[in-house]
Amino acid sequence: MKAFGAALVAVFTLAGLEGATAPTALGQIYRWTDERGEIRYSQGINSIPLQSRGGAVQMSLPTSSAPAASPDGPAPAAGASGTAKIPFTPGQPIMVTARINGGGTTQLVLDTGAQGTVISPTALAALGVSYRDAVRGSIKGVTGDASVLAVRVDSIEVDGARCGPLMVVSHDAGLGAGRDGLLGRDFLDQFVVTIDSGSRIVTLTPRK
Repeated sequence: MKAFGAALVAVFTLAGLEGATAPTALGQIYRWTDERGEIRYSQGINSIPLQSRGGAVQMSLPTSSAPAASPDGPAPAAGASGTAKIPFTPGQPIMVTARINGGGTTQLVLDTGAQGTVISPTALAALGVSYRDAVRGSIKGVTGDASVLAVRVDSIEVDGARCGPLMVVSHDAGLGAGRDGLLGRDFLDQFVVTIDSGSRIVTLTPRK
């Protein structure tokens, strides 16, 4: 757990969203069709293969009246409730199934080193999360800055542990197949996180 978390922090450190600082073109979400006829979603036209850009469709953007995010990062969550017991294998990433807005689920890596929760645009689109009130911003890592959008979700629930609303960063962190993003401290700090390597269980208990 610690080694994996440290590696993620080195590659992708969330430095906090800065409202209205990202160039418009980089923040756009596009729907496009790949060579196999499958529908995909990407952030930024440059992330789409050249041969597929002609048919890419730009999705709706936030309006200029969207609220600015705090320079210290996404706004803290409210209303934490429930307790979760999550099994894991020592030495492997701790994977969680996160239910978004009480509906569909996504697979996230539990990472106490990530400041905010990050979910890929593809997963957010599949979950039906709206970009109407999204906030433009940027993130920083060892490879440089990336322009992103942060979108509001009403709730995230993991094995009964629930909190929200949260501002989730829409970004593909490149974690590999079956990993849609990171469950970060904006969610985790609402709970006491106990990692028991003996029983191979992570317990999330709401803070009082």
